[in-house]
Amino acid sequence: MADKPMSHATVADPAVPTDVPLPDPAVRTAGAREIAPDLLVIPNQRVPLVPHIGIIGGTRAVLVVETGIGTANAEQVLAFAAEVAKGRRLYLTTTHFHPEHAFGAHVFAGEATYLVNRAQADDLRTKGPGYLEMFRGFGGAIAHRLEGVRPPTPDVVHDDRHDLDLGGRIVRLRATGRGHTQGDQVVEVPDAGVLFTGDLAETGQFAIFPWFPPYDTDVSGVRWLAVMERLAAGEPRVVVPGHGDLGGPQVLADVRDYLRELRDETWRRRDSAMGEDEIVAEVRALLIERHPQWAGREWIERGVGCLCAEHTG
Repeated sequence: MADKPMSHATVADPAVPTDVPLPDPAVRTAGAREIAPDLLVIPNQRVPLVPHIGIIGGTRAVLVVETGIGTANAEQVLAFAAEVAKGRRLYLTTTHFHPEHAFGAHVFAGEATYLVNRAQADDLRTKGPGYLEMFRGFGGAIAHRLEGVRPPTPDVVHDDRHDLDLGGRIVRLRATGRGHTQGDQVVEVPDAGVLFTGDLAETGQFAIFPWFPPYDTDVSGVRWLAVMERLAAGEPRVVVPGHGDLGGPQVLADVRDYLRELRDETWRRRDSAMGEDEIVAEVRALLIERHPQWAGREWIERGVGCLCAEHTG
């Protein structure tokens, strides 16, 4: 991927039209709200390529979850977090390597300790440059925000799980294994019942499958479903998805059920030796009929392609 960037049209994040100018993916810290004591979320306000950003505090330190895309966004997030921290130590983590989640981490260098799971660190190193080129290809405000940006290098890398003690509050960083990406990580705040999922879960749209053979085939529908089954069983009080509205455990259940539906409808047709184009047409029509209000219909085809490749017969 890094040595041959993908087409601009194959953006691996929130589904947006590629034939019209994209809105400026600006983070608005003024909209931050407290969802638990000393735990704030800067909402994406439904702007494409803007993730929900978390500020999680303990008595000794504050953890920032996600940076927004590019230098200016991350500078705003860092300034806001420093104001909240009031002298407490700063940490940063990201849920996966995609640019609007992690490509502002360079701003935190020297100000916060950036820690991620090993698979995500590998993604940043090997796939980050290709995704950076792809996102710059959108032009306009997105390209401007990525001027001078390089894929970040974490300060601390953990293998699968890390318990971060913020002082009176433990935050659990948990690698999930392959799902939306190879390096997905969720962030759990047990005392508040809050779970940050990154793009493993989103609301109001079809699941985003960055399935772009031969450049990127790390997404796994089968393993993503298994991840969502585990997460849904935990029943957190508040789920902070990568994009879309915050919610409760139903957010996880809805994504789990959709992935199961996508798998079953795809494999049922694959079992009958139906061709992939025909499977896409039938499954797409069926799922749009069942979820007419959801955005991102173009991701159905990517999901079908991924699951056809994973079909074992």
